[in-house]
Amino acid sequence: MKVLMINTVSGYGSTGSICEDIANVLEHQGHECFIAYGQLTTDYARSYKIGTVIENHLHNVGSRLLGKQGYFTKKGTQKLVSYIQEINPDVIHLHNLHGNYLNLQILFEYLIESGTPLAWTLHDCWAFTGKCAHYTDVQCYKWQTHCYACPQVKKYPPSLFFDSSSEMYDDKKKWFTNVSQMTVIPVSNWLADEVKKSFLNKYTISPIYNWIDHTTFKDFGEQNFSTTYDVDSGKFTILLVSASWHSNDPKFQDALKLSKIISDDMQIVMIGNIDGKKLLPHNIKHIPYVHGKEELAKAYSFSDVYVHLSTEDTFGKVIAEALSCGTPAIVYDSTACPEVLGENCGYVVEKRNVEQLSEAINKVKEKGREYFSASCRKRVIENFDYYTNINQTIGIYKDILGYDS
Repeated sequence: MKVLMINTVSGYGSTGSICEDIANVLEHQGHECFIAYGQLTTDYARSYKIGTVIENHLHNVGSRLLGKQGYFTKKGTQKLVSYIQEINPDVIHLHNLHGNYLNLQILFEYLIESGTPLAWTLHDCWAFTGKCAHYTDVQCYKWQTHCYACPQVKKYPPSLFFDSSSEMYDDKKKWFTNVSQMTVIPVSNWLADEVKKSFLNKYTISPIYNWIDHTTFKDFGEQNFSTTYDVDSGKFTILLVSASWHSNDPKFQDALKLSKIISDDMQIVMIGNIDGKKLLPHNIKHIPYVHGKEELAKAYSFSDVYVHLSTEDTFGKVIAEALSCGTPAIVYDSTACPEVLGENCGYVVEKRNVEQLSEAINKVKEKGREYFSASCRKRVIENFDYYTNINQTIGIYKDILGYDS
């Protein structure tokens, strides 16, 4: 079996790592896998770079000026089509198609004409909206009928001047609903339910959770984390993790509110880049960056509870990583977060209700981290196992192609 994956990146971030995880398992099973990507670089051997740096930079400029994502990089996408014809894959697995590297019309006109079977993993909601990747915070559900007057014009993917959401909605619907054979793979049941309300509901919808390498994300105990990062080992530790923290972001504001109401024997450890460090109180210890998955696992292991302050997650991999290390989590009752948490692994609280967050933290403190640890670990092994979920994905390829094994 020969598989081609298309994604913004290969080997970087969550989606890039997922692509290479699938590729490595496919190769181990004796199949061929190729990854076409648009941004950054990769060490993966069978990779193909879509577009040039200049071409993709101009795509970014065009997207910002005209509010159209996926209408540029024409030459790069034409070369991609030639590459697809050359390797002649049995199945093409799409991932994130936004990110200023693809011309959607050129790609989908080829896919429609060629009839190549498709799988499409949805890591966010962009594929079925006129513009945005998420919409629950602004409570906009126009995409269920037709997008217009987008309330998030200046949010990702940002537009400086024009709202092209209506035109993009029409184009996406035309391009994405005319391929002959496709299985849509949402990364959670919550996202699957959203897809069923969209124009993609004509296709088979088969949700598969993202996976965690629970041999890496495991309980390391204290492991000198406190001395390495100068954290007080004698205090109850609340962990917050994000790639970035912005002072005007609601999750950062929630962290500040939480710091004001926790007891003196508690501390907050905040991991991730921050633009408002001067605003942090004495009981928040900031760690800008943790190098590698094992170091992050040590952060989870050291902490008594992980608190997830994001509200728009189609999966919530950080939640699952914490659970894999035996650390209970507290999440907002929003999107897929409660689904990932499951039962007996922590608490779900009302969205943006910091008082309830504090009450849930006190419950974890009262019961103790160890009360939850076995359930947390079991949740990951039973639902987010690396090989099990990758093989479910490969099983979709085989179903599409009519393979018996």
